[in-house]
Amino acid sequence: MITLNKQDIKPVFSADEIDARIKEMAALLNDEYKNEEVYIISVLKGAVIFTTDIIKHLTMPLKLEFIRLSSYGSGTVSSGKVNAVDISLPDLNGKHVIILEDIIDTGHTAQFLTNFINHNFKVKSYKFITLLDKKSRREVNINPDMYGFDIDDKFLIGYGLDFDGYYRNLDYIGYLEE
Repeated sequence: MITLNKQDIKPVFSADEIDARIKEMAALLNDEYKNEEVYIISVLKGAVIFTTDIIKHLTMPLKLEFIRLSSYGSGTVSSGKVNAVDISLPDLNGKHVIILEDIIDTGHTAQFLTNFINHNFKVKSYKFITLLDKKSRREVNINPDMYGFDIDDKFLIGYGLDFDGYYRNLDYIGYLEE
């Protein structure tokens, strides 16, 4: 069992910074979609806190779905292989779809999801939104339609991001000092 020692965690984004950026992102989405129905698809487990916080500020009618993918396992670096644990979705044909993810790192998960949606549905519109964009680690040519913060190549924890299942409950994002 890991003991949480907050002295070893160096903050990168505070709870207030995250909250302010999420409100900005939600305002942009509200302007774009107005009263059109949107399907929000949240990638478990990492994006669940980001998802619940952003949808509180969305004003359009929405339906919320969850999928579960994995590319990290218990390591600190993406394996580059996406494991689709549960990707069952309703009929998204003709719908506005927004994928919410915690972080785009190598881009393999974003590419996998984009290909999955495009191969299985003819959606009205599609957006891939991530809280964190780690461009320095990108291995595939894919970029989010919107992101909260551009980040350096550090292994981050907190606000849904974990290390071997721990630290998701922090209300800020930081990294473990080595």
